[in-house]
Amino acid sequence: MLRSSLYALPFLILYGLRKYVESKWGKCKNKIKLDGKVVIITGANSGIGLAVAEELAARNATVIFACRDLRSAELAIERIRKIKSSANLIPMELDLASLKSIDNFVIKFKRQFDSLDILINNAGVSQQTKRELTKDNLEIHFGVNYLGHFYLTNSLLDILEKSRPSKVIIVSSKLHEKGHIHLDDLNSVTQSSKSLYSNSKLANVFFCQELARRTLNKGIDIFAVCPGWVYTNLFRHYIKWYHYVLLSPIAFFFMRSAKQGAQTIVYCATEPGLQTGIIYRDCRMYESKYEFDPVVSTQLWTKSEEIIEKIKEQPH
Repeated sequence: MLRSSLYALPFLILYGLRKYVESKWGKCKNKIKLDGKVVIITGANSGIGLAVAEELAARNATVIFACRDLRSAELAIERIRKIKSSANLIPMELDLASLKSIDNFVIKFKRQFDSLDILINNAGVSQQTKRELTKDNLEIHFGVNYLGHFYLTNSLLDILEKSRPSKVIIVSSKLHEKGHIHLDDLNSVTQSSKSLYSNSKLANVFFCQELARRTLNKGIDIFAVCPGWVYTNLFRHYIKWYHYVLLSPIAFFFMRSAKQGAQTIVYCATEPGLQTGIIYRDCRMYESKYEFDPVVSTQLWTKSEEIIEKIKEQPH
């Protein structure tokens, strides 16, 4: 009996340490319902997006699954309806790698809905094995993680303002602190592939801050969110089997489930009275180590509009 207890002791200690780490992570504790609210979540078919969709569906929101793969979105919806059969969940095709797809999504959405209460820009890619381009010939991290959401949000600003008070939540990462904004090379022609994900997440925070300034007093609150280090399929393209072996001890203590990673997004989506234009992590304001320059914010916005305009001028 004593020997078995001694064998179990290390596991009990590790379990206790894990629970201590978890206790430091934020959890959305409010029970606010979202009856009658319309929510768009990009990339809602898996990972954090799916966990957020489950949480908001439980609060009676109408959730639009804005996904590139409609079949995957439909399967995710079926999964949620097994738990909440009355959930109002709608799959709609959206490929953030294509401005044309974004245009088609916005047209379809506005035909079906006359309000939008919460827009959650969640979808993202991480590809470090080789340089990839979007359908509009943009570097994929810049094109999908940042510019696609930039264009989508601006295309929906009119209905967001009409629906005020409304919210835009932009999923970023603490890795934004390692990013750089190269205004003369936003398409990352000359940059190392290892920095592209961080750069796109930094661009998302700049987008949050600039959008908050431009929508001040318009009834739209803007938040950037860091969900923490979450176990999802985001890094599936370059994580090898031996990485899992090497990282598993660290992951045991610090990696969050998708549901745990979703908490700050749900918090920002539901909690009233939060300060606009701020980064949130662990359900509270996060003070970034990065020194933001509002001039860069404005220039990034202007150059982003110029890139979009050039793409739209190209013959298809």
